[in-house]
Amino acid sequence: MGLREFTSDEAVVAGRLAALKDEAGSHSPSLLTLREQMPELEIAVDACFISNPYATQLFLDYFKSELLDTGAIRDVLEFYPSQNQVIGALLAGHLGIPEDRVFVGNGAIEIIQAVIHNFAKRRVLVTLPTFSSYYEFAEGRVDVVFHTLAKTDEFKLDPHDYLAKVAETEPDVVTLINPNNPDGSYFSYEDLLTILRGLPDDVTAIVDESFIHFAFEDLNLDIRSIIAECEQFPNLVVVKSMSKDFGIAGIRAGYAVMHPDRIDALLRNGYLWNSNGLAEYFFRLYCRADFLERYDIVRKQYILETQLFYRQLAKVGGVVVYPSMANFALVEIVGGVTADEVMQHLLVRHGVYVRTCSDKIGLDGQFLRIASRGLRENQMIIDALSDVLGSKDS
Repeated sequence: MGLREFTSDEAVVAGRLAALKDEAGSHSPSLLTLREQMPELEIAVDACFISNPYATQLFLDYFKSELLDTGAIRDVLEFYPSQNQVIGALLAGHLGIPEDRVFVGNGAIEIIQAVIHNFAKRRVLVTLPTFSSYYEFAEGRVDVVFHTLAKTDEFKLDPHDYLAKVAETEPDVVTLINPNNPDGSYFSYEDLLTILRGLPDDVTAIVDESFIHFAFEDLNLDIRSIIAECEQFPNLVVVKSMSKDFGIAGIRAGYAVMHPDRIDALLRNGYLWNSNGLAEYFFRLYCRADFLERYDIVRKQYILETQLFYRQLAKVGGVVVYPSMANFALVEIVGGVTADEVMQHLLVRHGVYVRTCSDKIGLDGQFLRIASRGLRENQMIIDALSDVLGSKDS
């Protein structure tokens, strides 16, 4: 069985789209790249990038009233931002940890690269499927070994199996994303504590909590971050992107919590002024009670809408939707068509941009990663996917 055939013009567009994806490697072309390189595409929904659109609007409200309307944006643009350790101390005060525990990055990706390049000396254990940069930054520098999560177990991480893998492979660095990317699987606070307590003292544990604001363990939808345990585990490095939960990927803001000796080592290699003025403005906003009170409202609204979206998405014929505590779902395409084909049909015919996972190692099958947006856009995604998969030729 196949999808409805493209017209000749659509086939040309789909071919150019495939070429752009190949050029992007293990990532996807940005929305700006697509609009520039393929202006004939009418992109209605970007469900490839994973961010909370309500939080973006909240930031814009503050940005307009405090910077644009007052003219204070000139200072943000004209003058140097604060140094890394100054912003780090500000964030530490907000997080309730010692002020020398926070390292600020030009997005989480800079932090991941810095930590892998500076502290991985022998072998890195990476859980699959995963965000590809964790092994790409390590390959060619140190050994990389993998712990593959089973599709039959819905990609759940068993802490005891994981610790057995650590004992078998003897890494000096392990990486964990919670919730995981690209599948959204979540392991509980207690399971993570079990892993951290079971690791040898000389193993650096990188825990990426870029999606932790979308996860919950109770009906209050409260956030449970392992940052609270940083004093207990000297070799713990907690990475936090601000792009996803606050919808500000364009200004590149992230931070990590780690032992001060590690921060000193990184600062000796650079990173002194690696944040821009808009990023510093956001970090200062992030530490304000008035902003966080409003943010928590849109965060919880978004979580509820996102979980509703997953339930509705699971009703579409021809897909399997895996449980997710992130703001995206891993969707398996069944029925003999490829994820790349479905991605191309969604974008070319409906203007819905989703992430094909054909380049993700550790996935057995045809998978898309589909981000949750607002209610209207989520319905557009469901309608488009239903149309594409419901129009197969016999």
